[in-house]
Amino acid sequence: MNFEFLKNIKIGRPTPRQIIFWGVTVVLAIVAFIAVNNLTQCWTFTNLPGIAPAKCGATTTGDDFTINEQGTPIANLPPTPVLMPESALPPAWDGASRINILFIGLDARDLVENDGPPRSDTMILFTVDPLTKTAGMLSIPRDLWVNIPGFGYSRINTAYSSGEGSQLPGGGPGLAMKTVEQLLGVPVHYYAQIDFNTFSQLIDIIGCIWVVPEERIVLDPIGPGTDKVVLTPGGERELCGWKALAYARIRKTEGGDADRARRQQQVIFAIRDQVFEPDVFPSLIARAPEIYATLSNGIKTNMALEDAIQLAVLGKDIDPASIKTGVIDPQKGMATFDSTILGGEPASILKPIMDQVRILRDEIFTTTGPTSPLAQGDPATLMREEEARIRVLDGTFTGLEQRAGAVFQQYGMNVTELGPAPEAYSQTVVIVYGPKLYTIKWLQATFGVSDRQIRFSPDPNQTVDIEIRLGSDIAPAIP
Repeated sequence: MNFEFLKNIKIGRPTPRQIIFWGVTVVLAIVAFIAVNNLTQCWTFTNLPGIAPAKCGATTTGDDFTINEQGTPIANLPPTPVLMPESALPPAWDGASRINILFIGLDARDLVENDGPPRSDTMILFTVDPLTKTAGMLSIPRDLWVNIPGFGYSRINTAYSSGEGSQLPGGGPGLAMKTVEQLLGVPVHYYAQIDFNTFSQLIDIIGCIWVVPEERIVLDPIGPGTDKVVLTPGGERELCGWKALAYARIRKTEGGDADRARRQQQVIFAIRDQVFEPDVFPSLIARAPEIYATLSNGIKTNMALEDAIQLAVLGKDIDPASIKTGVIDPQKGMATFDSTILGGEPASILKPIMDQVRILRDEIFTTTGPTSPLAQGDPATLMREEEARIRVLDGTFTGLEQRAGAVFQQYGMNVTELGPAPEAYSQTVVIVYGPKLYTIKWLQATFGVSDRQIRFSPDPNQTVDIEIRLGSDIAPAIP
């Protein structure tokens, strides 16, 4: 190769400004490399293959050993007192079948004060049916005397701490879910847990809530340094931050835990109303990164992000009047007060009267109620009954949208808009603006649309529920 041309290239002496510019550029490049390298090595937000280095300050588990911070393998010991069989991760929600979600509220002060794993302060089992767009929630008193799998009888709020302390598969949430399943006889598919401080921050982020007290209540915040607040009945009251938390936690009323459970349900409805306010919801979406950074350490769940988004979109269409609520209430004959000895100390407990609990359960978890398993059936029939508004766009620029629209309409699909796609597509993409999930299932069953081709983009301002951007892959299936 002839390199004579190099002789004609003249390299002048760099100016001070150029030296500074390239010096800063090199430094920034090195810093960026180190930051990205450390981030990927110590990544913890999702599961990645391989073993993180000891400098990350985290332990890594192998088949028969654990690597500590010094990089030394340590043999794993079986948890005590009972090693439950390791369960697989929960299956992905199909977006159409009913699901039950256990909400767990924790008092993180137990960890701060070295009192061991925290006990659950609140347990509410939610159920949602996407087809009928109905829901329900059942509050479970924390002093309820139940059989905790592997540990025997105790208060139900110890299930979480027992699972965490014994390092069982699934930890505290896993054992809490199994305990509730055994108590009520219904499956618990997912859990979501939140600590008190994070709950207060959540209320401040969404912009406070409004409740209607039914009796005089004195709100006492967690910890010293804040004055108490008195709420009186007779209209709506605004609650922000710690006040909303104190309102949801107070037990010093005539009905005790049952009253507290009803106030917690009232707070949940108030949060829903505030979040879905037209002038609030868009701002929350815009602040999603900030909200995630603020709340991520205090909220845990085994539900995938995609499933959570589907559930959030569905929540906008559920009429609050259709949500069934219930509380295991001793004043209504569902439990009796008793006492026992726990940890060498006298303890008050609630013994459930299961015949009455089952009646309450059936009012909320019935085949005609919010957990109706109507997701089963012919996909085409379910699609037609859903009446989703469909926009069909041609990503092949061959007029395919006209033929595809006619084919979809023959199946009974409600095609309302046709047009060209904004760009060319080799693979069909389905964009979901509203919770019309049976139509998605039909597209998957009929045209082989995969999960990777589906994009969830909640947008109540769209004129359609689903947008199908046709790619060349689907052309052979369109006559």
